Amino acid sequence: MEHPEPGTVVVTASGDGTYTQQVTTATHELLVDEPVEVGGADAGPNPYELLLASLGSCTAITLRMYANRKGIPLTRATIRLRHDRIHAEDCARCETERGMLSRITREIELEGELDDDQRAKLMLMADKCPVHRTLSSEIAIETRETGR
Repeated sequence: MEHPEPGTVVVTASGDGTYTQQVTTATHELLVDEPVEVGGADAGPNPYELLLASLGSCTAITLRMYANRKGIPLTRATIRLRHDRIHAEDCARCETERGMLSRITREIELEGELDDDQRAKLMLMADKCPVHRTLSSEIAIETRETGR
């Protein structure tokens, strides 16, 4: 497949499995699939794993950029993420009051000779990564059919 222009992602069936999808960007290709237990071939991460990977990698990159810019001796940030669904009434800080909603739990391990102030600043910066901001704000997804 020809690579799309930068900023565009193309997803198409790979032909190798029931749910296996080929993801192509301007410079990269990867497979996305569902686990075997739901009928997939487990040929790649599932869509929610990719979503978590986007948030985790953006968080780590944002922390690295901030640490470099401010001269903070961060040697490594490890981000662990999990997605699940919870009842809205169990969420004290959520606008949704009924039904189920998605919850992402993010744990950040900071390594390096960091003082308490540096750690606090880095933890504040974690919420400022662009993917976090996107996921935390209203998102308009516009869908249209093409190719007809």
